[in-house]
Amino acid sequence: MAAKGAMIKCEELPKCEYRNEAALIKPSSETPKHILPLSDVDDQIFLRFSIKCVLVYRGSMEAEWLKLGLSRVLVDYYPLAGRLRTCPVDPQKLEVDCNGEGALFAEAFLDLNSHHFLSFSSKPNASWKTLLYKPMVDALNFTQLPPLLLQVTYLRCGGMILSTAIHHCLCDGIGTSQFLHAWAHITSQSNLARPLIPPFHSRHLLSHRDPTKIHCPHPQYTKTPRANWHMDITKSLQSQPLIPSSSIFTASQILRLKPSFDCTTFEILASHTWRSWIRSLDLPTSLHVKLLFPVNIRNRLSPVIPHGYYGNAFVLGCAESSVNQLAVAHDLNAVVRLVQNAKSIIDHDYVRSTIFLLEDKSLQADLSASLVISDWSKLGLQDLDFGFGKPLEMSPLASDVFCLFLPVIGDIKAVRVLVSLPANVIEKFEYCMTGDYFSDGKTNV
Repeated sequence: MAAKGAMIKCEELPKCEYRNEAALIKPSSETPKHILPLSDVDDQIFLRFSIKCVLVYRGSMEAEWLKLGLSRVLVDYYPLAGRLRTCPVDPQKLEVDCNGEGALFAEAFLDLNSHHFLSFSSKPNASWKTLLYKPMVDALNFTQLPPLLLQVTYLRCGGMILSTAIHHCLCDGIGTSQFLHAWAHITSQSNLARPLIPPFHSRHLLSHRDPTKIHCPHPQYTKTPRANWHMDITKSLQSQPLIPSSSIFTASQILRLKPSFDCTTFEILASHTWRSWIRSLDLPTSLHVKLLFPVNIRNRLSPVIPHGYYGNAFVLGCAESSVNQLAVAHDLNAVVRLVQNAKSIIDHDYVRSTIFLLEDKSLQADLSASLVISDWSKLGLQDLDFGFGKPLEMSPLASDVFCLFLPVIGDIKAVRVLVSLPANVIEKFEYCMTGDYFSDGKTNV
């Protein structure tokens, strides 16, 4: 009789079997009870979703020990054990009721081996939602749920899958990594030590306090989204069935893409991905399109934000040009310059101007004709060790029209580019990503 794992079709996962009810894990000792206002950077409409990630391990640990470590780390990261709510004074704003109610922790079993999961599910798909507790998937309103949800799914081989969901308005990618590393560190220590980096919770540092002159344009935000349906690229893409595209770029391939002048790996891959995305969609040549990407501001303010600051500490960089100028470019030099310029203007004054601007809740990120790229490749999530080894794989729970740069397990200099597109353009996009530069047989992305 064939093993059940061998019968899986089309990368679909079987449903998880839940061994018991999900539990609320409270901090192991008393924590501050107060209302924590979100900063103006935290409280952006487009951040009202959870950062969901999946880690696959060859080994495993008893759930009770993971819960014990979680209970201890929540003493320091106590806002994650609270509850989001709308501000009574201004319903457009959010705040955290730090009440210690706890994070939601679920245990499940999946009749599958880790190598089957990795081979049959090389890219996220709809069946991956079984890896996160069902109420998290089905909830209509994010304030109905704890801002932190975790699921450990044990595998037939003795391995496990750890799925995490942390609400984005409480932290950015760096904060997600900071918390998960703190949990892993505490769990792996027999004495349940304290986090290596104590979190700093005073979010008022990134809220406007004094009137600030908005001295520069901020094209990444708009009050009037483009009303013309065919110009709202993101909305159009999201209305169609999407297929994930995953391309791995090694260090030598990245070097081959780079122009003669100095640039970072992010700058060249972002430029290459943006141009490939534009070329694959056959957009009107006169349309202006944007590339939006988070820029860490922890070291761009004076005084510098304290080490361990726990919250969103980024502003959106924005490169912009016409489809015609981007799509017909014979090399990436001009596109890379656009990305570099978008980063270079983000100084202290620009950040303060952005924070002042964000106090206006009628503003929203202009996603209508934009590709959004977020870089997870340097967050260190591939190094999370709870005491039984580093993960075999790290991935988002789902792929979307927003693009992620991900680490490649076993190759610290490689980057995986993950983005979803409609079936009728996926082949053209992947050719633009790999065929133009790597079609001579010398490389294989």
